[in-house]
Amino acid sequence: MDRQKDLRLILQSKTPIVVIETRDESRVIDMFKNNSFSNLGEEYLPLFRWTITDGLQRLDIDLEPQLHNSQPDDVLKHIRAVSKSGIYVLLDFHPYLEDPVNVRLLKDICIRFNETARHIVLISHQLKLPQELESFSAKFDIALPTDEERQSIVKRVAAEWSNQNPGSKIDIDPKAYQLLIKNLAGLTARDTEKLARNAIFHDGAITKSDLPAVMQAKYDLLNRGGILHFEYDTVQFADVGGLENLKRWLQQRKVAFGQQQSVTQLDTPKGILLIGIQGCGKSLAAKATAGILGTPILRLDFAALYNKYHGETERNLRDSLKTADIMAPCVLWIDEIEKGIAGRGSDTGTSQRVLGTFLTWMAEKKNALFVVATANDISSLPPELVRKGRFDEIFFVDLPSGTIRRTILKIHLELRDQDSNIMNLDQVAIATRGFSGAEIEQVVVSALYAAHAHGNPLSTKDLLAEAARTKPLSVVMDEKVGALRQWASGRTVSAD
Repeated sequence: MDRQKDLRLILQSKTPIVVIETRDESRVIDMFKNNSFSNLGEEYLPLFRWTITDGLQRLDIDLEPQLHNSQPDDVLKHIRAVSKSGIYVLLDFHPYLEDPVNVRLLKDICIRFNETARHIVLISHQLKLPQELESFSAKFDIALPTDEERQSIVKRVAAEWSNQNPGSKIDIDPKAYQLLIKNLAGLTARDTEKLARNAIFHDGAITKSDLPAVMQAKYDLLNRGGILHFEYDTVQFADVGGLENLKRWLQQRKVAFGQQQSVTQLDTPKGILLIGIQGCGKSLAAKATAGILGTPILRLDFAALYNKYHGETERNLRDSLKTADIMAPCVLWIDEIEKGIAGRGSDTGTSQRVLGTFLTWMAEKKNALFVVATANDISSLPPELVRKGRFDEIFFVDLPSGTIRRTILKIHLELRDQDSNIMNLDQVAIATRGFSGAEIEQVVVSALYAAHAHGNPLSTKDLLAEAARTKPLSVVMDEKVGALRQWASGRTVSAD
């Protein structure tokens, strides 16, 4: 796609205001410096740039900045008064659009456009025009660097390192080099160069060890709102105990998720919905999914999405999903999804719009982005979310069986440097029937405290005593747990 050609068409359509939201303003300025924009019609179009710090400066020829035109109203009055056509690129003008004087001046320029074609180009990281100017404007999206452009940037940075280190040769792992090019997708040219320089100048090499730092830095650049949480190293989660049905299901789809050439006839997996009793390992299952698929995991904090201002919640969600798309391939974990879409008091309208935004994105997403949504309260989930086809499968994470309870006990004992071989784990597993994984962990923690208080090593007796004192959720909320298990029977697939 020739974005420079598209920009030229917008200018030729005699649209007075062009809005460009980008953090890569230098790249846009370079596009305008191209001579193809100087002859849109019969009259030559000079190019000007304005900033609040330097005022107005002509760019197509080398002239000094006009400091007397540094104030927003002064520069707009100047543009309105000139009798010749031109292109005026105003950088970071968004704070001054709240001033009615500036809005009126811009409107005057637009109304008189047919008399004198003064193109106003507004460039900022985020920009919303007042309603009275929207009919005079068009929005232009600056394209992010392509594979070829990213490769060119990396080569240029590598050449720069070689020039600064004569006699030294960059160590390049071909596979890591291709992955670096791929992982830099979705960033501006400036950010691409910055991350490439960090990777190459660190040790004069491009190896697999550079990739985690690149991905973390990329996430930090993209996630400015703090709504997404990123974890790169997820391999260790692939070997969790239990969840055998889920792991088998994921292994069958792992190759299709990578979309290798030999399996292009298979649809890319979309995601799963995990429903279960609190504390039974849905969060662990989400992390295990990322480990099995061999990708980083992004956790979306639905509670952080909500904003008191109309439309901002949906915007936060769209921005977060856009970031997740750019970070692909990865797993997007949405924890307790019902809290974000079930309605929050008087926010039912917002919740419906959030749900609609999410479902539309799910239906249209093309990238290798596997969604894992977890829920505790199935009654709060709308039918349109749980219908067949929305997710690839709905898994139920039930209370652990005796064998799995024994495995959980062994894991938590060994995590705390306790010798599980001297414990009667089978006896404790029987005593913890009806316990969730989280409750079994707390039995181990509490037993260790009790043993330490008495100055004794941990024993099976301590574990059994704590188990006897604990009332698990399956007992305290027997009716709710029973209703959830009854609903899941026949409607979901067991994760174990």
